[in-house]
Amino acid sequence: MSLMTDWQGVKGKQVLITGATAGIGLAAAEALAARGAKIAFVARSEERAREPLARIKAAAGSAPVDVLIGDLSSQGSVRALADQALQRYERIDVLINNAGAVYPKRQLTEDDIELTWAVNHLAPFLLTTLLLDRLKTSAPARIITTSSGAHKIGTIPFDDFEAAKSFSSFKRYGATKLANILFTRELASRLEGTNVTASCFHPGTVATDFGRHSALLSAFMKLAWLFLRSPKKGAETLVWLADSREAAGQNGGYYYDMKRMEPAPAGNDDDAAQKLWEASERQTIASSRFA
Repeated sequence: MSLMTDWQGVKGKQVLITGATAGIGLAAAEALAARGAKIAFVARSEERAREPLARIKAAAGSAPVDVLIGDLSSQGSVRALADQALQRYERIDVLINNAGAVYPKRQLTEDDIELTWAVNHLAPFLLTTLLLDRLKTSAPARIITTSSGAHKIGTIPFDDFEAAKSFSSFKRYGATKLANILFTRELASRLEGTNVTASCFHPGTVATDFGRHSALLSAFMKLAWLFLRSPKKGAETLVWLADSREAAGQNGGYYYDMKRMEPAPAGNDDDAAQKLWEASERQTIASSRFA
């Protein structure tokens, strides 16, 4: 069965997106809502959801907009979030793993996982695996994960996931963005024949509050503000991957400006992708969702 003939855009489809209370996630949610998608976005609290909810509803017209509350640093909260989604939505047509952050200091979550790794990699890994059966029954469906060109400076810390030996804020962020690419690569392999596709993308350097946790990055963003992409521009590839017929049937790719690109060589390592998947299962105590 061909995705090219099945996919008619996001109108009427259920889209679940993380990281949509600001930045490119909010811009993407508004754009997809304006195309008639049924948006469900994740927020850490009702208060944080209030303004983006109003903006997405304004773009949506008559299309429904929903909020799910969850803390992506907590595996228990991610599991509860997945349960909420499964209870509310008979279909999930598009899952967008967009949430991400960079932190200036090493911190451990309540699960004793280094915070950057927990939010940027393990949260999308766990949420996706928990929702995967629903995505399969909703096929054709799409899974999209926000990566970054910063993956080029990253290596997967197989011997130091908790960053106990060393911690560099930017290198750790780069490691998680490389993990997003390898996760997409392995996921795509496991999804062959299911009519569900996985892809990831680099939004470019976007003028958002992304670096709010880091004084150095926040200062850089303010200095470079005039030269950075707008959130709307940064969201273009995400919207294209979710909505377009052109992206149908393309599985496992890394995209920039709506074109498939080659990631750094480390992003094409199938052995590392499989090893990362297995390590991620152990870290999340996630049972396999694949037959």
